[in-house]
Amino acid sequence: MTSATENPSPELTTNGVGPWQGDRPVGEHYDAELLERGDSRNVVDEYRYWTMEAIVADLDTKRHPFHVAIENWQHDMNIGSIVRSANAFGAETVHIIGRRRWNKRGAMVTDRYQHVLQHPDVADFIAWAREHELPVVAIDNVPGSVIIETFALPERCVLLFGQEGPGLSTEAIEVADAVVEISQFGSTRSLNASAAAAVAMHAWITQHVPFSG
Repeated sequence: MTSATENPSPELTTNGVGPWQGDRPVGEHYDAELLERGDSRNVVDEYRYWTMEAIVADLDTKRHPFHVAIENWQHDMNIGSIVRSANAFGAETVHIIGRRRWNKRGAMVTDRYQHVLQHPDVADFIAWAREHELPVVAIDNVPGSVIIETFALPERCVLLFGQEGPGLSTEAIEVADAVVEISQFGSTRSLNASAAAAVAMHAWITQHVPFSG
């Protein structure tokens, strides 16, 4: 006889849920195949057994009005993780600046549910942001930057991130409407790029999303 820990129920693991038990639910948002074989995707319980298209459509009704942009000149491994965080925090769109191809491994397929736009260069991205009247807030610890803990992030904006190591390009910093940095108190010069992005996105959340006490 096996114990519960040796053979855990799929409903009690992070691997998803098994086939639907009982009468099948009715609704166009349900995926018949997932109901039949189970849903092992990394989605919140609300979206279990839903089609991908239905999930995207529902997310579109409640995305937050901030965007995330990432420079991609060196095929940075952190980009996938940043996309995953953007999905978790409900960003409107992720913008990839530079190379069209990016490492999706860290995204854990969240890019399927997240709007992603590609811009060939900084000039094209800035033109898009200006057209949509979105201020660009660059995140980098460079001379003249303001600490994010004291900075009022615009409700509608683009949070712009650079790559691991070199950070943002000089061109990106020069065209940004503001440059902010995350306060640090240790010996390291900079945070990991994906960690910094998650901190900045959460800073936007704390400033603009109301929470009941």
